[in-house]
Amino acid sequence: MTKPLPIRFSGTGAYLPKHVLTNQHFIDHLDTSDEWIVSRTGIRERRRAAKDETTSTLALHAARRALKDADMSAEEIDLIVVATATGDCPFPSTAAFVQDALGARQVPSFDVSAACSGFLHATSVAASMLVAGPYEHAMVIGAETLTRFVDPEDRTIAVLMGDGAGAAVLSKTLNPQQSILHAALGCDGSRAKHIWVPAGGSLLPASANTVAERLHYMKMRGRDVYKFAVVKMQQIIDEALKATNLTANDLKLVIPHQSNLRIIESVRQRMGLPEDKIAVNIVRYGNTSAASIPVALDEARHDGTLTEGDHVLMVAIGAGLTWATMVVRL
Repeated sequence: MTKPLPIRFSGTGAYLPKHVLTNQHFIDHLDTSDEWIVSRTGIRERRRAAKDETTSTLALHAARRALKDADMSAEEIDLIVVATATGDCPFPSTAAFVQDALGARQVPSFDVSAACSGFLHATSVAASMLVAGPYEHAMVIGAETLTRFVDPEDRTIAVLMGDGAGAAVLSKTLNPQQSILHAALGCDGSRAKHIWVPAGGSLLPASANTVAERLHYMKMRGRDVYKFAVVKMQQIIDEALKATNLTANDLKLVIPHQSNLRIIESVRQRMGLPEDKIAVNIVRYGNTSAASIPVALDEARHDGTLTEGDHVLMVAIGAGLTWATMVVRL
């Protein structure tokens, strides 16, 4: 998409569980070290949902904070889209639980599954529906409880993942200075098994064997994903800048999915950006998949990094393998 959509971010909110898992937790249980984790990922700590928390409850907290930031009530929301790969259950959608708990009447509510690029996919879908349909305001949420889908005995994955949620209220606007300038989505299904959970669906229904073989845990071909992400992220960033006639200097902030600090740093160096123009929170939260971009966006809006009129570029690579870019003028 290169034609701007008259959609603004009316409010944002984020929620991170209170329980902090430092690298020491994994040092105590796995054959690893702080140096090994930090040098390969940049992560020092991440959050883990409490036993009574689920993906929908994390999403609910973030949604309520986004409503408060937008000075709106749940009754004003016309549409709810939740991006998650770790829903409360196979069905119904996590969005259905959020809608009920939020008190958002009987509005359309559904999930989008694009893993780490899910929030940008969900935002693109919601924005298009606002422009094309009778809706005025949409709630878009990225929420994950990834710590429940990682094998605690697999040090290559267990150290990476964290739980959290971020949300944004999208609204139609007549202000041409506030819009989604560009959004592009993609997927290469030939790489679908680079990051996946083999069992629990129609391919391998749950059984004693799938549990014994630990097939309900996430599997990842980390080296292949890393090589793909480094190249693909730069390609789609270049395409986004070309489509909007912007340069890196025109951007107030780049918000990449928080997958690996080395990938983020390669993007920063390739774009020639100073450190303060690229969002980094992976050190504190780990990889929160669909939640990482909206959490970082909320932090940047509330710490004064971003103000009205700023240009923001958001970019992600996720399981599928999926990818997405979005350029917004706040």
